[in-house]
Amino acid sequence: MDNLVKVHGGGGGYDSDFSDDERQGESSERGLKRKHDNEILQKPFKKGRYSQAAHRSFHSSELDREEARNRRAHLISLNAFERHKKFVSDYILYYGGQMADFKRSVSKDKTDLDVLRENHRFLWRDEDEDDMTWEKELAKKYYDKLFKEYCIADLSRYKENKFGFRWRTENEVVSGKGQFQCGNKRCEKQEGLKSWEVNFAYVEHGEKRNALVKLRLCPECSFKLNYHHKRKEVKAKTRTKGVSEENEEPSTKKKQKKKKKSSSHSKKHKHKRHRDQSTTSSSSEAEDSDKDSEVGDEPEGQSEADHWRGPAPAVEEKSREEEFDEYFEDMFL
Repeated sequence: MDNLVKVHGGGGGYDSDFSDDERQGESSERGLKRKHDNEILQKPFKKGRYSQAAHRSFHSSELDREEARNRRAHLISLNAFERHKKFVSDYILYYGGQMADFKRSVSKDKTDLDVLRENHRFLWRDEDEDDMTWEKELAKKYYDKLFKEYCIADLSRYKENKFGFRWRTENEVVSGKGQFQCGNKRCEKQEGLKSWEVNFAYVEHGEKRNALVKLRLCPECSFKLNYHHKRKEVKAKTRTKGVSEENEEPSTKKKQKKKKKSSSHSKKHKHKRHRDQSTTSSSSEAEDSDKDSEVGDEPEGQSEADHWRGPAPAVEEKSREEEFDEYFEDMFL
């Protein structure tokens, strides 16, 4: 029996975990060795036999990262205004409030037209250009583009003796408004226009100023302008008389010179006629010379003999500026 027990408990390979306490140490050593061998033989790219569940903190961190990535991609796809609206709606959703609290106040907003109205001047002086700001520079730039020959008038309050005047724009100059049409902004008549000079007294930026302006109005609008007292009417200056007198002076001098020459010439022929009384030919030549002297008393260009007595008289030609002045004399009053 002892031999049988030894064979059974010997190296025959029959071993169990439920054996005696003496052999428990040997079985634990074998398990560790087997585990160590499995780790050595396991390949790095080979997954484990059994999948392990991730920790709860690792799972939550991965979800947060994915959510942040999606939110960032969504915000990038929005434009600035939509992104602003999203942030405002999120703020109201989490902290409470109303959309009216986020609206910007537009009471202090100004457009370019508002800036021009505040800084515009009817006439700019050298004093006004001191301490120029960007608002004043904008108003000055607009002022330089206006045409300041004739004014456009507002005669709607003529019974109160109150008038409004402004300079013309480029489109009004091209269309002829204020010069070839009535200068009243509500009138477009083109017949019977008269030019008027008005001493325009106005208050600008708390300062009283005067300006002498010129405008052209039809008879009805002229009556409105002169409703309280007569204004000064501008008329065309008669420059043709002065020019004609200047042209007549050199012509009279030339005629006087020609008369003197003809008289001396006739005297010489008379002396010759007294000396040569013997022949009839001399008397006939004297008669011809008398005829020539009488013809010399006549104005220029009436006889052919005048062309051979001396150089042609110089004719004064008008310059280009004088021709333009005569052409626009009745147009620009």
